[in-house]
Amino acid sequence: MRRECDILVIGSGVAGLTFALEAARYAKVTIITKRSRTDSATNWAQGGIAAVLDPADSFDAHVADTLATGGGLSHPEVVKQVVGDGPTRIRELMELGAKFSRNEQDELDLTREGGHSARRVIHAGDITGREVQRALVAAVEEANIEIIEDHMAFDLIEQSRFGASRRSVVGAYVLDENTGEVHTFVAQATVLAAGGAGKVYLYTSNPDVATGDGVAMAYRAGAQVANMEFFQFHPTSLYHPKAKSFLISEALRGEGGVLRRADGSAFMEEHHEMKDLAPRDVVARAIDYEMKKSGEDSVFLDMTHLEEGYVEERFPNIHGRCLEFGIDMRKQPIPVVPAAHYMCGGVIVDPEGRTSLPGLWAIGEVTCSGLHGANRLASNSLLEGLVYGYRVAKALENVEERVLPGKIPDWDIGSAVPSDEAVVVTQNWDEIRRFMWNYVGIVRGDKRLRRAARRIALLKEEIREYYWAHLVNRDMLELRNIADVADLIIQCAIARKESRGLHYTLDYPDTDDAYADDTVIERGVPARVRQRG
Repeated sequence: MRRECDILVIGSGVAGLTFALEAARYAKVTIITKRSRTDSATNWAQGGIAAVLDPADSFDAHVADTLATGGGLSHPEVVKQVVGDGPTRIRELMELGAKFSRNEQDELDLTREGGHSARRVIHAGDITGREVQRALVAAVEEANIEIIEDHMAFDLIEQSRFGASRRSVVGAYVLDENTGEVHTFVAQATVLAAGGAGKVYLYTSNPDVATGDGVAMAYRAGAQVANMEFFQFHPTSLYHPKAKSFLISEALRGEGGVLRRADGSAFMEEHHEMKDLAPRDVVARAIDYEMKKSGEDSVFLDMTHLEEGYVEERFPNIHGRCLEFGIDMRKQPIPVVPAAHYMCGGVIVDPEGRTSLPGLWAIGEVTCSGLHGANRLASNSLLEGLVYGYRVAKALENVEERVLPGKIPDWDIGSAVPSDEAVVVTQNWDEIRRFMWNYVGIVRGDKRLRRAARRIALLKEEIREYYWAHLVNRDMLELRNIADVADLIIQCAIARKESRGLHYTLDYPDTDDAYADDTVIERGVPARVRQRG
């Protein structure tokens, strides 16, 4: 099948849906998503959306908190833009029908999370992302915007491969997971909103769809990528043998939760002046340190000292989920461990979402916009998706920003045959995720990174041979993508000879001003720390 549209959106989270709603006013928009329209990291988000909505708060304070958490790599002009646009985008979201928690005075119930100096996080109980996803999907369906489910984009169509005089992206080759066929989607603009890559690590809070598809496709097509060494680990994922990827929201610490060792002693005051409200990177490293020091399998988040009835009212979803595993958070501390959570690097974009390739735009977690820098401030991610979704839609309203596709061939299967050795995919998948956790996780070192680099080089060669010999399927494509993303993380981590934000290395434990810039990498060019400006 061959499909044509004005704008192709890859992904159905907050960024892609926000963009589609605005762009559909002037263009034919098609959204493709590799699972259902609600399978996204947005739908899993518990905490909330950060924005200046309290008269006692200020844009300057939100900007300052974002810059402080970003470790010197956030771009000030981008931070000011996103923070400044936030309240308007949230009001628009509420006009679409999103309902957020309110206090007894019927005002938005603003909460505080780690790294924030004020209560500025709006939430819908502890299922904020689910409510945002619900409202946006309903609006997209009402607007009759086409959403094609169970379709996985796996290679961008870059025109110079087919004889065009300059590089540009005009769509994507897409696997129909229902039939196994590869379809050609041709568009004047392609918008990547494919989310993150938590599945590159052994333990993650992300849904199964988070295999780095967007950044891997963009890198293979020749787009510039940056800051992949900065992968945020959420400090508190539920530790239980039957619990898969269930987050214990940072909002629990914002509302008074205390991290404790197995003996009941609090420890965060020994690691940071903000104690349990320290930024996520600090908390994750502190937990990692305490676990390695004690040999325990987890630490504990204690909410038992809070007022009776508060926990189940404020965190009903988390409370109910913990009860399913025999943990009553009103009466006993919750066992928690860190988990890979958010990719702060990604495809480089300008303030309107343009990538380095004409015709290719990107929004949300798949990008490196300059907002997060070396570490993301809590609840700034949904905010970024809303703001950039709108800004990119406004930019693409100008038809001169789009690219006219030339003659594009359909996917050529060549001599590929069906796969008869699924164990290859399973083995390589498990191996990548395990050595990334052990060697390129919360704490790194030169020796660990060199070991990881040797292994990923061997595995990528094996995956490449396997890929070209067999007909594509989702498992193979996702393996190819996590291998590419792992390689990008390793290369960027090797290039940064310092510790900053989410990148902590035992061999360079101090921050070095010589590295106060973004780490840039593109196909055929080694990772390098560029000079800003």
